[in-house]
This record gives sequence, C-alpha cells and structure tokens, in this order.
Amino acid sequence: MREFFERLGILTEKAIKTMGSMAIMLAQSVYYMFLPPFKFRNIFKQMEFIGVKSLFVVVLTGAFTGMVLAMQSYNALKRFGAESLVGPTVALSMARELGPVLTGLMVTGRAGSAMATELGTMRVTEQIDALYTMAINPVKYLVVPRIVAGVCMLPFLTIVADFVGVVGGYFVGVVLLDINPGVYIGRTVDYVNADDIFVGLLKSAVFGLIISLIACYHGYNTTGGAEGVGKSATNSVVTGCVLILVFDYILTSIMF
Repeated sequence: MREFFERLGILTEKAIKTMGSMAIMLAQSVYYMFLPPFKFRNIFKQMEFIGVKSLFVVVLTGAFTGMVLAMQSYNALKRFGAESLVGPTVALSMARELGPVLTGLMVTGRAGSAMATELGTMRVTEQIDALYTMAINPVKYLVVPRIVAGVCMLPFLTIVADFVGVVGGYFVGVVLLDINPGVYIGRTVDYVNADDIFVGLLKSAVFGLIISLIACYHGYNTTGGAEGVGKSATNSVVTGCVLILVFDYILTSIMF
C-alpha cells in the first residue's frame, strides 16, 4: 500500500510539473508573440506545413466520414420514417463535432509528431543551445510560429473537412440512397445555422493550440538522444489526441 501511494505521489508531482512547464511555455509564447521583431516568414512556413500539407488527409477523412455518417443515419432514421433528416444530421455532426475533432486528430498524427521530432532532434543535437549563443530566443524563434500557425490553420482545415463531409453525405444520400435532393438541401438549410459552424471553428482553434503546444513542449524538452526523440513524438501524439477529446467534452458542455 505504501508503494502504491508513493508511485501515485510521484506521478502526481510529475503531472503538476508538466502542466506548470506547459503553462510557462504558453505564457512565454504569448508574450513573445507581440514582441518585435516579427518573423512572418517562419509563421507562413509553418502554416504551409500544418495547413496546406495536411489538406489531403483532411479531405480524405472528411469525405468518408460524411459518407459513412449519411449511410448510418439513413439506416437509423428510416425506421422512424425520417429519412429527410439525414442531411441535417450529417451537417450538424460534421460542423459541431466530427469536423473539428477528426481534423485535430489527423493533424496531431501528421504535423504534431513531425514538430515534436524536429524540435527533439534540434535539442539532442544542441542546435537549440546554439541559438542561445547567437542571442536568439528559441521560444520566439521555434515555438511561437508553430503555435500561431496551429491556431490559425486548424479552423481553415475544419471548414474544408465540413464541406467535403457534407458533399460526401449528399452523394450517398441523394445518389446512392435516392433521397430527394430538394428535401435534403432544404432540411439542411433549415436546421443548420451560423452558431453551429462557429462552435466547430472555436473548437478547432483550441485544438490547434493544444496540438502545437503539446508538440513543441515535448520536442523542446527532449532528452536521451535518438530514443528520446522517438518518445517525444509518441508522447506528443498520445497526449494531444487525449486532450483533444477531453477539451471537446469540456467545450461542448460549456457551449451546448
């Protein structure tokens, strides 16, 4: 019993230290974000990496999610004679939940792991230490562009995922399941409003912050050589995915 409480205390202490270190990194990033000089080139480079290069996987995920959702919701709603609600079901699910969440998870696996690996490699090869010798602040130079890019690009990727998801649902519902296209579109327009889209975009911005902050933290604090780089990438993906799901519930309960 004593060993159990000792391990629990060690894990709790480690978790509190980690959260404190992340909060410090976030506060430093916000401070340096508004402090000149501004490195717009670095920000645009990270926007391209996080946003443009994630388009393919986001489009693929959104399209097939919308198609599967339309098929499953049709199967359920048909039992109640409410096939006309397939369109609103797909659109609302994509806009409020599936769009931002799945986009966040995909970007975590693709860009989050890459950011953690890149910063981890720079740490173990002492490139970050070299920035200090050149009077360059590593947080401002490495972390701030990634956080800004993550917060800015996740909403745009979510919009793309929502759109292709709705199109995929329309294809399955109208072309394959023979739902009246006028009824499908009309009911979707009636039930979906701007607030639903805004909720999803707000969630995606928070997820972008989580992804970039977690990846930068684990990469920036990498130790143990090549093995440590691999652990940092794994930890960033696992922690990022879990926190996305946790904060999705928190934000949904607040904005419901």
